[in-house]
Amino acid sequence: MIGDLQKILISEEELDAKVRELAAKITEDYKGKELVMIGILKGSVVFASDLLKHINTPMYLEFMAVSSYGKESETSGIVTLKKDIDIKLSGKNVLIVEDIIDSGYTMKYLKELLKDRMAESVKICTLLSKPSRRKVDIDIDYYGFEIPDEFVVGYGLDFAEKYRNLPFVGVLKPEIYTRN
Repeated sequence: MIGDLQKILISEEELDAKVRELAAKITEDYKGKELVMIGILKGSVVFASDLLKHINTPMYLEFMAVSSYGKESETSGIVTLKKDIDIKLSGKNVLIVEDIIDSGYTMKYLKELLKDRMAESVKICTLLSKPSRRKVDIDIDYYGFEIPDEFVVGYGLDFAEKYRNLPFVGVLKPEIYTRN
């Protein structure tokens, strides 16, 4: 798997430090409030798992699955809900946890959907932000790293369901994701 990478973009140590920093900020912001953390499957699982270990406030943990990519490397722009949450959000503070935001379509869709469910607040936390790829305006409340327009994998991020188990974020060689 490592042979398929151009380089390591973000090391294990950098990821750990950033997760702890984000968790401290989230803990402070939600002090005295109950939180519903919604991890977006499958990519956010590693990040969400590490993050929740360091957030010190009462919380529910839920997961949603959405897709705008399928097995492609480019978004279709059409977001489909594949798995919904199991609890009611009325009056609750929601934190969406995502692995990467590039076009913004998925987060815009989710934020509107969860607001329509009468959540008290809906905020977004992403490990990676790719603003050069943004197609829609979206406010990101917490983000780990702003990255260039490169195809990244590892730490939960995949290409065709592979590479999620790498303990760092790496840049995939173009010949890997452009094969026919």
